Amino acid sequence: MSDGLPRDELPGEPVTLEPGEQVIATWTADRRTYWRDAEGLAVLGAAGVAAVLLVIGNAHVVIGAFGAAAAVMVRAAYLRSESLGLTWRMTDRRLIGPGGRTVALDAIGTVRKLFGDVQVITRSGDKHLLKHMANAKAVVEAIELTRVGRRMRAEEAGGQP
Repeated sequence: MSDGLPRDELPGEPVTLEPGEQVIATWTADRRTYWRDAEGLAVLGAAGVAAVLLVIGNAHVVIGAFGAAAAVMVRAAYLRSESLGLTWRMTDRRLIGPGGRTVALDAIGTVRKLFGDVQVITRSGDKHLLKHMANAKAVVEAIELTRVGRRMRAEEAGGQP
């Protein structure tokens, strides 16, 4: 690819950088965070199944809870390589995500930490999730800092961001 950006293994159009656009940061999913998130879902799934089985009077609460936790962990193992291979890049103008997704920094309304993930919501309501970030708080801060810097430069130049 001419812009030097690796292609994610998701369907979508390849994204090329615009003239003068520079990549500021690159984030990929963190292995430790991925497994921690999977373990948390396994515990929640096991507790949910156990609660339902208790309510309906089923005698196989332990087996059901174990089965739910095992199913979540098997799914996590199966999807591991795909999930850990997803990359998000931030340029001085936009976020570039897997599968050709792009989000203009000026279009972002909210950026927040959501467990080990970072949720980006545009002003039009589109939602994007940067999954399994090693330091979600630092990613949020980097995106916000770049957005504010871009807005300030545009205001100093007397134009719109």
